[in-house]
Amino acid sequence: MTLHLPVIEAPASVSGHEVLIVVPALNEARGIEACLRSLLAGDARLAQAEVIVADGGSRDATRAIVAALGAEFPRLRLIDNPDRLQSAGINRAVAEAARGHHRVLVRADAHAIYPPGYAMALADRLVGLEVASVVVPMDSRGEGCFQRAAAWIVDTPLGSGGSAHRGGRRSGEVDHGHHAAMDLAWFRRIGGYDPRFSHNEDAELDHRLRAAGGRIWLAADLRLDYHMRPSVRSLARQYWNYGRGRARTVRKHALRPRLRQIAPAVNLLLLLAGGGLAAVGGLAGSAGLVALGGLWPALYLAVLAVASIWMMVRHRSPCGLWAGAALAAMHLPWGAGFLSGLCKDNET
Repeated sequence: MTLHLPVIEAPASVSGHEVLIVVPALNEARGIEACLRSLLAGDARLAQAEVIVADGGSRDATRAIVAALGAEFPRLRLIDNPDRLQSAGINRAVAEAARGHHRVLVRADAHAIYPPGYAMALADRLVGLEVASVVVPMDSRGEGCFQRAAAWIVDTPLGSGGSAHRGGRRSGEVDHGHHAAMDLAWFRRIGGYDPRFSHNEDAELDHRLRAAGGRIWLAADLRLDYHMRPSVRSLARQYWNYGRGRARTVRKHALRPRLRQIAPAVNLLLLLAGGGLAAVGGLAGSAGLVALGGLWPALYLAVLAVASIWMMVRHRSPCGLWAGAALAAMHLPWGAGFLSGLCKDNET
């Protein structure tokens, strides 16, 4: 992931001494050094910022790399995250490393590369706007044909359903976004992340934050490049987890899901019902039942086909033909995960 940082003319209002940067990590040897160097470059104030890598038990060279970098960056520390989850790791980092002088928590991803001064730009924005949290939008990217098609379609209403933090272009208050910076006082006040959540921990925290009166600001000019999963299987697994995580948040807080959140589950149920009805019709020799049962599946397949052609024409690339498969890999596992999460919570 790469972030694009605009030129900010507002005067610096936060010292590096007030900033705590937390990077959850697990087997990130390939990119952890580049990530940390990017986080610590571009602003003299970063020399005073504390950086904590919360390692979930890496079996590669992640820990050794961080330890070696500690000689160059004395305010870089490695702590253990025995629970392995990012949510628990960030909570542990705050509990072990945050001091009274820390004012801003910056959450970073170990596989991302950040522009110079990113953390301080977030801190300045957070304090300047007097909000509880600053989030950033994600612009999806891809390299291979499938990745590119998935990236093109996910930021459309058919993919993300119009989420502000998915390709949004307007700054302002939002309900949720990709976590970047948070006022530490607010983070502590609401109890941090729920450490039981492996996915959707950010949206769950955002719900509690807003319920407590905190404001979340989407900084549309601080943008993140997000690289989509490279295969149908990996994308499907990701969206299964997303769906289960969202359902868990809904169950925990007795929320009413939004239309864009329940649409994949409803679609899946209609597909299953239609397929079942068509099967019954086939066994009974009823052409009418077969036709009726096949109506919704046919309509959905048509939507996927149109989406593929749309992306191919819009981007002038045959890679766009993968868009339909990418949509199915997002819609169906998300819906199945959501229904699974509503029915049973297997996470501890």
